[in-house]
Amino acid sequence: MKKILIILAVFLPVCAIAGYFFYKRAPEVSYKTAVIERGTIVSTVAATGNLSAVTTVQVGTQVSGTIQKLYVDFNSKVKKGQPIAEIDPSLFNASVAQAQGNYLSAEANLQKAKVTLTDAVRTFTRYKKMLADGIISQGDFDATETVVQSSAASVKAAEGALAQSRGSLMQAKTNLRYSVIRSPVDGVVISRAIDVGQTVAASFSTPTLFTIAQDLTKMQIEVSADEADISRIQLDQKASFTVDSYPEQTFHGKVIQIRSAPVINQNVVTYVVVVTVNNGDLKLKPGMTANVSIEVAKKDNVLKLPPVALRFKPKTKGDETKAKGGKSGGRKGGGGLQVYTLREGKPVAVAVKTGIANNNSIELVESTLKEGDEVIVEQVGGDSGKKKSAASSMGRPF
Repeated sequence: MKKILIILAVFLPVCAIAGYFFYKRAPEVSYKTAVIERGTIVSTVAATGNLSAVTTVQVGTQVSGTIQKLYVDFNSKVKKGQPIAEIDPSLFNASVAQAQGNYLSAEANLQKAKVTLTDAVRTFTRYKKMLADGIISQGDFDATETVVQSSAASVKAAEGALAQSRGSLMQAKTNLRYSVIRSPVDGVVISRAIDVGQTVAASFSTPTLFTIAQDLTKMQIEVSADEADISRIQLDQKASFTVDSYPEQTFHGKVIQIRSAPVINQNVVTYVVVVTVNNGDLKLKPGMTANVSIEVAKKDNVLKLPPVALRFKPKTKGDETKAKGGKSGGRKGGGGLQVYTLREGKPVAVAVKTGIANNNSIELVESTLKEGDEVIVEQVGGDSGKKKSAASSMGRPF
């Protein structure tokens, strides 16, 4: 028993000292790497906008009155010329009847004036012959001539009154016709702002009673693009987008218009880019918010770098990596880009020149690196104080 205690007394301090030095040693340094691959890179510009119909018509009224009938409601399909509402026509019918009476009266007055003129001309002709025979005096003849001229003027006045009453009759009939509100286009009613019994007033600003989308199978998105990205956007570029209603589905369209007028909001300048969309299945509705990605560049069969490789900087003792040209953020002293690769277990900077990029990959345009080479994306251990961990999905410990 004493022998066992002696052995333990000697062994336990030795183990404690060994454990102390084991845990005090510097953590082992390892690096996670990613392989340079060849593939396709698509560069996009992200923006948001709202869906709307390509052509939206606001239908108003040109006459005032009380809504008597409604023939359509929200989502009703309408044809051009189809009645969609009717204003109480009682006052308009009365106006037509009154204008019709005034027109008939003016027409009768014209006929009467013509008869008077005919009689005055006949008398003037007879008096002219009598003056030549010396039967009447010159004064009587002049009086007859004055009557002829006056009768001719009366005919002109009657013709003017008739034309005026004809215009009033046409206006009354037009107002009666406008009491029936008709659809100006084929489409779908997406907004109705009136109800039966409501009074509408036509003025200099025509009230909007209905909003009709001409064709919901063709829609568009007015996207707000940042001024830093507008130079990269061109006509006919492909676009894809999602909406909150269908988060799992991606819709597609193309750029059809880039508006030059700036939109300035709190000193932020944006430009409107219009993207057209095919909505044959009618899933998309006006007003939906769309998260749009416009494809501004695409390259196939290029070398791809992970973006995190350009942001990596080794964390080691001393200034060894700086002597090799290492700078933070993947920048060289001359302002170029660089990544790090492992050589004999040590990180070594390699200059690179990049091209187009997206969130997942950056095009490697020029470098000594080639397909299959590995670049460092993360350091585990060393001065970083991190514990050694399993390799991430982007690489494996070297």
